[in-house]
Amino acid sequence: MAAHTKSTHRVSPAMERTGQWIFSQDIPTDIIVQVGEAKFPLHKFILVAKSNYIRRLILESKEPDTTRIDLSNIPGGAEIFEKAAKFCYGVNFEITVHNVAALRCAAEYLEMTDEYCDGNLAGRTDDFLIQVALTSLSGAVVVLKSCEDLLPIAEQINIVQRCVELASAKACNEANFPSRSPPNWWTEELSIVDIVFFEKIIASMKSRGAKALTIASAIITYTERALPDLVRDHSGNSIKGTISIDSTTRVHQRDLLDSIVALLPVENQRASFPINFLSCLLRAAIFLENDDVCKKQLEKRISAILEHVTVDDLLVLSFTFDGEKLFDLESVRRIISGFVEKEKSVSVFNGGDFREVASTAMLRVAKTVDAYLGEIATIPELSISKFNGIANLVPKNARKVDDDLYRAIDIYLKAHPNLDEIEREKVCSVMDALKLSYEARVHASQNKRLPVQIVLHALYFDQLQVRSDTNDRSTPDALSMRSQVQADVSLAKENEALRTELLQMKAYISDIQTNKNAGSTSTRISNTKKPTFFSSVSKKLGKLNPFKHGSKDTSHIEEGNEVDHTKPRRRRFSIS
Repeated sequence: MAAHTKSTHRVSPAMERTGQWIFSQDIPTDIIVQVGEAKFPLHKFILVAKSNYIRRLILESKEPDTTRIDLSNIPGGAEIFEKAAKFCYGVNFEITVHNVAALRCAAEYLEMTDEYCDGNLAGRTDDFLIQVALTSLSGAVVVLKSCEDLLPIAEQINIVQRCVELASAKACNEANFPSRSPPNWWTEELSIVDIVFFEKIIASMKSRGAKALTIASAIITYTERALPDLVRDHSGNSIKGTISIDSTTRVHQRDLLDSIVALLPVENQRASFPINFLSCLLRAAIFLENDDVCKKQLEKRISAILEHVTVDDLLVLSFTFDGEKLFDLESVRRIISGFVEKEKSVSVFNGGDFREVASTAMLRVAKTVDAYLGEIATIPELSISKFNGIANLVPKNARKVDDDLYRAIDIYLKAHPNLDEIEREKVCSVMDALKLSYEARVHASQNKRLPVQIVLHALYFDQLQVRSDTNDRSTPDALSMRSQVQADVSLAKENEALRTELLQMKAYISDIQTNKNAGSTSTRISNTKKPTFFSSVSKKLGKLNPFKHGSKDTSHIEEGNEVDHTKPRRRRFSIS
């Protein structure tokens, strides 16, 4: 009963409004036109005079006296049919840019054309389109927007195409010769239409020869309006907090983003888009879980201009919208890798050696990547493999010094204090300690977070330089120094183990000596010729002597024997 009452309440307004201009006549109504849930009591002869479609329905009806017809499929629904009926009755009503498209489609549906009756509804609405609606960009866009619910008939009678052509022409003209402020006001006008119509406008603008910057401006504004939560602030500064999107909305936004990416100009026009806008699109694609085709298109565009990317741009790709959690860094890896491969190809094409000489762009990217590593190093869930994986993408020759990389490593070690010696060595393996500046080496030599091998590298390099300056010789090459340091690191560890053993034995012997006669013990030790523990340990240390290759071994020379004073070979400095 309640449902029936509610239905009656919905039907009543339509019948009441119709009664105001029908029931005043003396002739009773003879037909009920139903449009959805609304019912309109009207006169057959008045409707048939204007609508060929209604005439055919009545003539072709199997009932001898048709009293009811259903026009629920009429474009625009009950509201538009009411205006069409008023037109049949000669009652005045207002045609606007908001309803003209629906009225024109309804006229087509009802066959209210000038061919059937002069001065019919189709002709009236066409005149309004030409004289009023399609004389301005705003009018054309509003009419086009209203066509979203009038498909496919709006396309069949060419309203959509007329609006698209007019809108694209006006937009191109405004872009070249602005008529109001701000100059890009027209992009806001275009942003209200559905993506299907926007694609048609962009295609039409391209066919008119619109500049790449003009197209880019329209796409950026449209994207910011269509995906406000994801790219409204494409600098990434003001988007904070978790974004929760239901599955239906996510699917819609995913499809929308696919369409927007497909609209982006070809690669020779890629500079038209700000890099932070592309980065924000890629972050949205990662968040919405778009397919690989969409993401790789964006990655390729960013990779092509990576030399202009800032650390903030890469951070936009790396963090979730709350700024607290890392995304999967595979996109960042592919972007850097793509740029490096491009640089290799350019170097080979120009006949150079990519491994020896790095371009200015490659040097700039290396600094950006190292600074980026320093920013993400504080994230607890960043694994060593991911950290090293990004660091190793940059060729060694692209870093003149490794100071920025050392800073990132130090930040990572500080943020991950529970790493053992082997893990810390693995983190530091991406850095060449011999390429640190003097200031960085001084810092590294006092850095307790670094593994001992890296500290020895830093110290040994300075020793070699001092030694080289003293002897007026050139500094040994990096490969030679690196191999020497590695050998000495091993030697230092063995010496440390032996030194510990020696100290333990000294303490043990000292305890024995305190329990015996000091004099007799001293006499026995001086008269005996048998090898003692000290002599055996001394021989072991002699074998590990870091100066063994730089001077003659004197461990076998008895006291009193002459020593060969020939000039020793150049020897390395001891680390122990």
